[in-house]
Amino acid sequence: MARRWLITGASRGIGAAIAAEAVRRGDTALLVARGDAVRSVAAELGAEAAQVDLSAPGGPAEAVAAAVERLGGVDVLVNNAAIHRGGRIEKLPEGDFEAVVESNLIAPYRLCREAVKVMGEGSSIVNIGAVVGFRGFPGDAPYGSAKAGLAGLTLVLAVELACRRITCNLVVPGFTETEMTGALDERAREKIVTRIPLRRPAEAREIAEVVGWVSASPYMTGAIVPVDGGLSAALGGT
Repeated sequence: MARRWLITGASRGIGAAIAAEAVRRGDTALLVARGDAVRSVAAELGAEAAQVDLSAPGGPAEAVAAAVERLGGVDVLVNNAAIHRGGRIEKLPEGDFEAVVESNLIAPYRLCREAVKVMGEGSSIVNIGAVVGFRGFPGDAPYGSAKAGLAGLTLVLAVELACRRITCNLVVPGFTETEMTGALDERAREKIVTRIPLRRPAEAREIAEVVGWVSASPYMTGAIVPVDGGLSAALGGT
């Protein structure tokens, strides 16, 4: 039976790859992003699109309502949307920490709260984490804090929702080939890649395949699944 996916941050990168994976599996999907590029990505995949600002108080409810209207419900929720702003703590611009936490932690919390109202038995929440949520990287206080919080939220929801047979897991990508990482200069890129035991970045498709598998695993909940080429293991694990 086809499942109905609500995927955030789906206009590019990992989010768009997850949407493609959902469609490849024969499922239906609503792609959600702030910018209008999400519409062309959805049209190319044969999926639905909703242009929503999830950091706005009413954004998560709007996204879930769109999924119910266009897909008939939500079986898989993927919290992938995120922003990144960094800097050493004494130089971090005022408001950046709050903006990152709002987008990367509070918005997913609100979306989970709205989505579980319409999710039935056998549904799945997959949150997209980050290695920096488990290991300290200088200059990443906002992103690291938000992603660590998302890991904690995942564990709590896994326990809370188990009685309803709704699973909740965290997939943790490593350095992945996306538009964002493509902007790095060669020196910075090489420095990162040399720390990865497999000595290469991930392709977004490789992350998406794991998300698809995790979402379909009925006995997996509360799991933290690194997909990082061994980076977490090299840094001491999650």
